[in-house]
Order: sequence, then structure tokens, then C-alpha cells
Amino acid sequence: MVKLMVRDKESIQEAVRRFRKLVERSGIKKEMRRREYYEKPSEIKRRSRLRAERRARRTRLEARG
Repeated sequence: MVKLMVRDKESIQEAVRRFRKLVERSGIKKEMRRREYYEKPSEIKRRSRLRAERRARRTRLEARG
């Protein structure tokens, strides 16, 4: 949970900006997007496998050149 204490003489716009930064840093937005739709475990595994393959391919290409 993100808590924001509004400072003295702080405008609403500044407080909202600070709140958005706190939410972004805490990973709440990322988690909300991930949970927005149900994803089958096989799809999660497939996506992580593809990500690992891309990462391995990238490191191999960097090692060559």
C-alpha cells in the first residue's frame, strides 16, 4: 500500500505527481496490468521461455561482435 502525506503549502498537482511516482516505483501498476486478464500457466511459461531465448540470443550476438 502506498501512503502519501501532503506537505504544508503543497499544491494538489504536486501531491498527485508525487503519488504517481510512488505508485510507479512500488510496482503496483505493473502488477495491475499483469492481473488484468487471466493467463494460463502454460502461457506464462511460454512467455518466460521466449524471453530467455531472446536474452540468450542477444548475449551470443554481443559476444561475437
